[in-house]
Amino acid sequence: MAKRIILVIVVWVLLVAVLGGVKFLQYKAGMVKFAQFATVPPVAVTTAVTHAQEWQPVLSVVGSMRAVNGVMVSTDLAGIVSNIAFESGREVKKGDLLVKLDTEQEDAQLHAAEARRELATISLGRQKDLFAKKAVAQSDYDAAESEFRQADAAVQEAQAMIARKTIVAPFDGLAGIRQVDLGQYLNVGATIAPLQSLDPIYVEFSIPQQDFTQVASGKKVKVRADGIEGEEFGGEITAIDSKVDEATRNVTIQATVKNPERKLRPGMYVNVDVLLPEQEGVIAIPASAINYAPYGDSVFIVKDADDGSKGKVVVQQFVKLGATRGDQVAIVSGVKEGDEVVTSGVFKLRSHAGVVVNNNVKPGDELNPNPPDT
Repeated sequence: MAKRIILVIVVWVLLVAVLGGVKFLQYKAGMVKFAQFATVPPVAVTTAVTHAQEWQPVLSVVGSMRAVNGVMVSTDLAGIVSNIAFESGREVKKGDLLVKLDTEQEDAQLHAAEARRELATISLGRQKDLFAKKAVAQSDYDAAESEFRQADAAVQEAQAMIARKTIVAPFDGLAGIRQVDLGQYLNVGATIAPLQSLDPIYVEFSIPQQDFTQVASGKKVKVRADGIEGEEFGGEITAIDSKVDEATRNVTIQATVKNPERKLRPGMYVNVDVLLPEQEGVIAIPASAINYAPYGDSVFIVKDADDGSKGKVVVQQFVKLGATRGDQVAIVSGVKEGDEVVTSGVFKLRSHAGVVVNNNVKPGDELNPNPPDT
């Protein structure tokens, strides 16, 4: 019995010794890994020192250009084209002749009506003299006057018919590509050419209901269009729609933009910035400095190491973001003026990690970036 107890004790001692040895080896390996981790070289980052600035917040939306006056010139009478007096793509003035339809029949009717009016004028003059001398009855004079008015109305009707076959520009503008040819027979409503008034020009865009209170008539806008690089067109809001779209909950806004060189054309897709009141003391940092995460957005602030060395470490700081403009994001809270914020390499960092600042090459930090076309 004693031998069995001694054997059990020996087995337990051996088991404890084996487990202790295994734990010792694991602890030793962990210390080696910790030493290796502790000697990880600092991460190279770029930084920017924050400072308060005057900021022009903008409401950026997408819009479409529309002519102040824009029509497809057409005819309301059928006829054969006898004259084309404009060139495609050229400026025309209000009242300029565009197209004339054949009016030989109407001209003949006008001459006949003018002859009848001339005879009626002479007859009315005679009746007037005779009536003054009491030589004719009142009814005879009234009949002569009626015949004159009918003859005069016939002349005006013929003139109006000729005028309707003489299509002129309804306003100053740029004529588009003509859709008719000499000798072509046009039906009622046939299109002749588009005509657009381009200076000034409208830009129309929609904004969400929650931003409606930020806009008002008279607020300035800036318009940029793809294909017109490096140029902005200024204007101001001139009209706000009277209702909110029930499907999208958006409000349509119309602004008038100066376009003296006719570079903006109706139908163009453009980017519109509505200029909001300027703000002072805004802390803005490059968007590349933000570490976006579902649990909260943060930045890394560079500080001196606590171990007395001359090294630098980073501290993660959660922030509340404001408006965005170009490459910059306004910080509502979490960063103060004078903080040195990491602007690139944030995805490689953790709080209290060592860093080396190298600002030879920095990420974009422009309010109005213009990236190259690649």
